[in-house]
Amino acid sequence: MMITRTTPDSSDAEVVAPAAEAAEAAPAVAAAETAAAGEEAAPVPAVASVEALPSAGARVFPARKPMARATRITLFEREVRERLSRAALDVIFTRADRLSEGQRQTRGGREAFFGSTMLTVDLAAFADILRDACDAGTAHRLAALMESDATVPRRIREIAEREATRIAAVRLKDLRIQIAVRAQGAKVFIDVDVEAALA
Repeated sequence: MMITRTTPDSSDAEVVAPAAEAAEAAPAVAAAETAAAGEEAAPVPAVASVEALPSAGARVFPARKPMARATRITLFEREVRERLSRAALDVIFTRADRLSEGQRQTRGGREAFFGSTMLTVDLAAFADILRDACDAGTAHRLAALMESDATVPRRIREIAEREATRIAAVRLKDLRIQIAVRAQGAKVFIDVDVEAALA
């Protein structure tokens, strides 16, 4: 069915397509009915024009994502390192069991001292002061860290020198030592071979 529109000053009728006229009139009619009922009219949504709609053969591109911002990097890196407690080492070397032996010998017309000292660290004897588990795992960790700690050889050398001087009953010089650290069960053994000239 066709719809004709007649203006007051013209007797000619304008022929309007039914679908287009209905599309234009529907929002206005709805607004008029709302106003007649005493309610506030809602804003009339805009009708998209035919030109704005993509044609059947047009290619529609997806919306572009925003560019990712470059992540800032840190200037410093942090690492967690494990080392032996200085206070714990003081107690260990003070309370470790000591077994020393040696004698004076003449080699190549020179008299020297040859001996050894063995330190035994039984972790079970330190259970009253150590918070760590006094087991085989702790003993192996202790032995490994003793081998890598730069202060441990100096401490062992001081003990071995005192023991050698006590056994030789004379002053020693040119002290040479060889240290071996090993763990067995919950114990750590420190073997020290000593060679020195008599002063």
